[in-house]
Amino acid sequence: MHASPDPSLTPSDSVAEEPVKASLPEYVYARLREDIFEMRLLPGDQVTETEVAAYFKVSRTPVREALQRLQSDGLMQGYVRGGWEVVPMDFKRFADLYELRQLIEVHAVTRLCASPGDGKHVIDMAQINALKADWCVPVAQRLTDGRAAAALDEAFHQTLVRATGNQEMASAFDRLTDRIRIVRRLDFVYGDCVGSTYDEHAAILAQIDARDGDEAVRLITEHIAGSHAEVNQITLHRLHSARASAATERLPYVTVRVMRSF
Repeated sequence: MHASPDPSLTPSDSVAEEPVKASLPEYVYARLREDIFEMRLLPGDQVTETEVAAYFKVSRTPVREALQRLQSDGLMQGYVRGGWEVVPMDFKRFADLYELRQLIEVHAVTRLCASPGDGKHVIDMAQINALKADWCVPVAQRLTDGRAAAALDEAFHQTLVRATGNQEMASAFDRLTDRIRIVRRLDFVYGDCVGSTYDEHAAILAQIDARDGDEAVRLITEHIAGSHAEVNQITLHRLHSARASAATERLPYVTVRVMRSF
């Protein structure tokens, strides 16, 4: 059975129930993070602490803490006093992230194809086998919603790394995943990569199952390189498409929605 991520793109019309004071920074952080990942806040969009505080009916202090935390996540950056923006598209940054992604995932599939366990990390093949229920399915059973498929794709790659048993590597990969989530979703929601992703994931799983490390490495390398090529070639067009879709869903606290020529 497929995972069931919420595909809703509808922004909140009103602020949710007011949280307790102790949780205010976490509450604002979670809401802003969700708006970024649901593409209601897009790369280059600008906000101020004052407007965000007014929207969430809190003081600027928890807002500042939330924005600083998002900055640590690599999702927001300051640009003027009290002003912040969603980190703009930066293809050098994405190239660096995809290079790191490839290093981690190649290491992961190499370990998964090796002998089970090395005395340090126990390989969890049960997690890999569970992926087959999502990816090794007939065409008629494949997801067609781009947003849901993007979430499933993200979970696939995180599971490959997590199954190695190296928790530090998995945590680092989760942080990397946050940083490429927007471009991944742009490709799935506004592109046409769902079918090829199913085919490629099924092939990778087959080689892991056969413990063919060389072939698994070749396939995961080509898969990641293909994803990176898509980012370089057409993500800007998809970002503009996302901006057009978001034009009627303006969040009250977005002070500037930048339409850059890049």
